[in-house]
Amino acid sequence: MIDATVTQRMQEATRLTRAGKLKEAMALLQGDGDGFKRQQAPIASSQPGNVYESTCQCVEEEVSSVKPEAESSPFGRTRTQEAPDWRSKWTSFQGMAQPGHTPGRSEEAKPGAFTAGSFSNRVGTRDYKIFLPSSYHGQAMPLVVMLHGCTQNPDDFAAGTQMNQLAEEQVFCVLYPAQPISANSSRCWNWFKASDQQRDGGEPEVLAGMTREILDTHKLDATRVYVAGLSAGGAMATTLAMTYPELFAAVGVHSGLPHGVAKSLPDALAAMQGGAPGAKGQGRHPASSVPAIIFHGDRDTTVHLSNAERVAAQYAITQGKGDVDAGRAAGGHGYTRTVYRDAMGEARLEQWRIHGAGHAWAGGSSLGSYTDPKGPDASKEMLRFFMQHHH
Repeated sequence: MIDATVTQRMQEATRLTRAGKLKEAMALLQGDGDGFKRQQAPIASSQPGNVYESTCQCVEEEVSSVKPEAESSPFGRTRTQEAPDWRSKWTSFQGMAQPGHTPGRSEEAKPGAFTAGSFSNRVGTRDYKIFLPSSYHGQAMPLVVMLHGCTQNPDDFAAGTQMNQLAEEQVFCVLYPAQPISANSSRCWNWFKASDQQRDGGEPEVLAGMTREILDTHKLDATRVYVAGLSAGGAMATTLAMTYPELFAAVGVHSGLPHGVAKSLPDALAAMQGGAPGAKGQGRHPASSVPAIIFHGDRDTTVHLSNAERVAAQYAITQGKGDVDAGRAAGGHGYTRTVYRDAMGEARLEQWRIHGAGHAWAGGSSLGSYTDPKGPDASKEMLRFFMQHHH
């Protein structure tokens, strides 16, 4: 059970952050550092060797539309509804709300179906869901890894981004790793913890191992593997690009944060509000050579727009000024896009600033949470960018 006092402190810190009282929020959390650590369950105890264990089970193909009401620390609410009872909320998300998911039972992933599975290695275990297009018959095809945001799950993220529908049309595989409550009470990927920012350790090792196993199991194209994420998922996506650049041919970061900019929850809150890193030397990392496409709304009050520039700076693989164009989604938001190219003229970095948009997946479906149907369509634009790149 999560300590009630810790829960109350997290709720109060979130309220203070939303009210712009960042200093008070950090002071509250720093005053209960041990309590916060107690609720963050370790990813798993290390085991010798590098043994993969995986189970799969076919569940309903239709995507459910789970709509969490609010995000808790380190990400604040992005909706206006009243927050539900926290313990009821945690209970409702327990087990991914998948009544047919029985760990240990194995069933082969079927083309056209949304299949649940589980991956384990020496570091830990994570559930996932995978979508193979109905036209899959063993051919090598691209793989897109999708990392959900806080309080979300694979079903919700698939519904909101509509990535499975695009996979059916464009013929690629989609993998959705799932963050459990045991690892983070709000299902956030732990992008702000030093132990989860390194190669060969923590969540990056689990996610990279899961990706490799899916590649091997389904004989997918290892030269065309991409990762994208929203919010905390976007932050972890860029961490994967930094720690496993040989695995991912391109990365998509939506409303995310830079790699290594925070080492604790107070650091995370400061970074999210656009403040400077909280410790000397944080955020100073070698630039990644992985091509990147970045989306951020300029009305985002959860993750400050300045983080988009910080993320882009970690992909400093361009020369000179970028090509800038402006446009507007049909009946929706305007945007400014900046494209940076290498010496050969190949686009290596795209930055999309969406005017009037908040903390939500651009062009997403209202069937999922934290989406903005007013566009532009981030899913389609990411895929366009991804398919231009391969190892």
